[in-house]
Amino acid sequence: MNKKLLALILASVMVISMMFVACSPETPVDDNNVVEDGQNGENEQTDDNNQEVVNNADFKVGVIHIGNPSDGAGYSYAHDQGIVAMQQNLGLTDDQIIRKLNIADDDANATKTAIEECIEEGCKIIFGTSWGYMNTMEELAGQYPEVIFSHGTGYKSNDVNFNNYFGRIYQPRYLSGIAAGLKTQSNLIGYVGAWGTENAEVTGGIDAFAKGVAAVNPDAKVYVKVTGSWFDPTAEGTTAQALLDLGCDVIAQHCDTTAPQLAAENAGVWGCGYNTDMTKDAPKAHLTAPIWNWGVYYTAATEAAMNGTWKEFGNFFGGLDIGFVDVSPLSENCAEGTDKYIAAARQAIVDGEFAVFDGKQLSFDEEGNATVIDEALLDNQGNEIVAAGGACLEDGVITGGINWYYENVELK
Repeated sequence: MNKKLLALILASVMVISMMFVACSPETPVDDNNVVEDGQNGENEQTDDNNQEVVNNADFKVGVIHIGNPSDGAGYSYAHDQGIVAMQQNLGLTDDQIIRKLNIADDDANATKTAIEECIEEGCKIIFGTSWGYMNTMEELAGQYPEVIFSHGTGYKSNDVNFNNYFGRIYQPRYLSGIAAGLKTQSNLIGYVGAWGTENAEVTGGIDAFAKGVAAVNPDAKVYVKVTGSWFDPTAEGTTAQALLDLGCDVIAQHCDTTAPQLAAENAGVWGCGYNTDMTKDAPKAHLTAPIWNWGVYYTAATEAAMNGTWKEFGNFFGGLDIGFVDVSPLSENCAEGTDKYIAAARQAIVDGEFAVFDGKQLSFDEEGNATVIDEALLDNQGNEIVAAGGACLEDGVITGGINWYYENVELK
């Protein structure tokens, strides 16, 4: 990440943080959400690199959602909160944001239609927020070189008008694993995964969570069941129930809705959500959740597209250090002292002393103080992934090459 981009992103973090003091992130967003106009540019220009600088008043942004942000929680809601943050930060009006909702990411025709509608409506940059949009966006980027295609998750890009953006969500997943490991009484923790080991994003998240569990509770097991879909509220709920039936007393998830947390609350146990703080949805069960501050990226990327600096932007993979990912505030359901454990682990990650997918582990004393120790990274078949003391897996492996489960994980 170049210094100019990092400076822009850090500035975005500060602005967005101040903005959300006044704007509650708990308010569902839809196309009728009114945002005050900002100061718009008057003329198109070119910058020193001969990249077009677009008139702000004419600039439109397209967003393809797999779900509906009006659900008020979960994946699409989290992304749309980031879009709203960008809109307010850059002073764009409602009619400059074109949303396409409930676009199944396994339907290439529906994806293509939604994107082409955005192009017909004048969008200069289009954000596709789900994994399955990747190949269609790659194809259309070649057909429409004047439009910027930015794909959330995934791994493809063309270094011209098609990039990918994601974050080190495995970092807060490790932190949420600490909360789960301290809370469980049965030493059985369930994890509702959207996909199996064919998907590195989901698998890596499970492994990071499980390693966090192991750091504080080496006796605990993480049971995984797979739904086969990013977004399927019914399957997410029934899969969570199946894990509860196996004796799990904490339910974690990598899927899009609150259904697993609701199942945990109905069963009188606990859970770790995803994407947004789900405490309001399951107040008696929820511990914490790995969450995103998507506005950090959407602001920086849209501004780069508007001011003609997109060619410098590239792919994006932000972490805890810039506030792009984090855990939601710990609820009162957490075990006593959880905050101290998580604070110590967070500091070790941000300071670069511990990287989750390296040959190290955190060891905690009874007060929650952390010590970094050398420990081999092993899969659940006993294979050594990283030797004790070894360096962290490369980013490309983390995003596309993790097809194994951590040593305390069992697929059910």
